[in-house]
Amino acid sequence: MQELRKTVAPVDSLNKGYLECLGKMVRFLQINYLSKMKGEKKGPPLPYPSLLESILTWLGSFLGIIAITLFAHTLELPVVASFGASAVLIYGVPDAPLSQPRNVVLGHTLSAAVGVATVMVFGLTWWSPALGTALALVVMLLTKSTHPPGGATALFAVLSQAEPIYIFTPILVGAIILVIIGVLVNNLSPKRRYPKHWY
Repeated sequence: MQELRKTVAPVDSLNKGYLECLGKMVRFLQINYLSKMKGEKKGPPLPYPSLLESILTWLGSFLGIIAITLFAHTLELPVVASFGASAVLIYGVPDAPLSQPRNVVLGHTLSAAVGVATVMVFGLTWWSPALGTALALVVMLLTKSTHPPGGATALFAVLSQAEPIYIFTPILVGAIILVIIGVLVNNLSPKRRYPKHWY
């Protein structure tokens, strides 16, 4: 009986030490993980645009979306809502890296291709819209063409069970239209230069 007690005692102390160490690790990870959620001190606010820049932002957005709407109406295509978000980026914050032509055109086009491929392989299920959107995000990150509205482009492709032509029209053509109007309108402002880079 004493031999059994001698054997159990080291095992108990080993388990106790292991549990204490594990507890410390969990507490450290919780504190580290949770502390990230409080954010950082807010930086300076974005400057208010001048009256000219506000007018040009409105004009670019209006012309870009009306051109896409007319194009879609003429060819009896759907108007994809993600182009509205692209308009905010291209005409509202044209200096942003995610607003540049490479990101707009490749981001939308690759996302459309991923969405179409997802629906062709898996069909429309309860989980395929999430898969298509998540895959589109990874493809944009890997190709350095991240454009947030691309996620909506992929999601719409799956939800509407888009055909392969969706990649070319309305998506590729629509993205090019937005970029062309962005180049023409944004550069009317002396404070703007669009694009900052093409590729």
